[in-house]
Amino acid sequence: MSATPVVSPELKALLRKVKLGRCLDTLPERLALAKTRSLSHGEFLELVLSDEVTRRDSASAALRARSAGLDPSMRLELWDDSAAITYDHAMWDELCSLRFVEAAHNVVIMGPVGVGKTFMATALGHAAVRRRFSVHFERTDRLLKRLKASRLDNSHDAEVRKLLRVDVLVLDDFCLHALDATDTAEVYEVIVERHRRVATVTTSNREPMEWLGLMADALLAQSAIDRLQSAAHELVLDGDSYRHRQKPAVAKAGS
Repeated sequence: MSATPVVSPELKALLRKVKLGRCLDTLPERLALAKTRSLSHGEFLELVLSDEVTRRDSASAALRARSAGLDPSMRLELWDDSAAITYDHAMWDELCSLRFVEAAHNVVIMGPVGVGKTFMATALGHAAVRRRFSVHFERTDRLLKRLKASRLDNSHDAEVRKLLRVDVLVLDDFCLHALDATDTAEVYEVIVERHRRVATVTTSNREPMEWLGLMADALLAQSAIDRLQSAAHELVLDGDSYRHRQKPAVAKAGS
């Protein structure tokens, strides 16, 4: 077996100087591959730079996902297909294509507690981030509390502008609690201003008809919900709680 190629201190210093130090993580393996496959200088350089681009893209996506408020454990590739959850797989495949984002359509994900609504909405957020769409994820009640607080320091208008321009806004646990007049007006403004301009994803344990009864102003509620639904794909989940699959495992003795 041939020895692993040694990277000289001079090369290490040069790579770090041009901010390519992370190439050193895989450079010995790439040098060995170049030798066994008799790669040309150009092919070897392309391979090494491709590794660096992949690393930078992954790091950038992770940073943007964190800034968007997305749980890193809720990505498409981590969904457990063996879960006893029923839903329209054709609809899910369509949503994963992100054509709804490009078309400025909405998504409403409904179902009982624990079936994976938040997971799926977050996974769509991660997919959008990887496609370089801007994303913001927030639980609806926390968002509304934050907007109320922003009125006290005159940052409210700036906060609302951020919500209006983001490509994908994920409102988790939408209308889980009753909304007072201020909250209803906030929801109305966000939904109406985003209508057919950018995509909004909502998750809820309740059906849209129930949302109307939870909002303080019936007219604003009807106007907002009608717009939200009229441009929305609906995904309904049912089955056993998905959260049981996310419980931490107990280590066995001796492991």
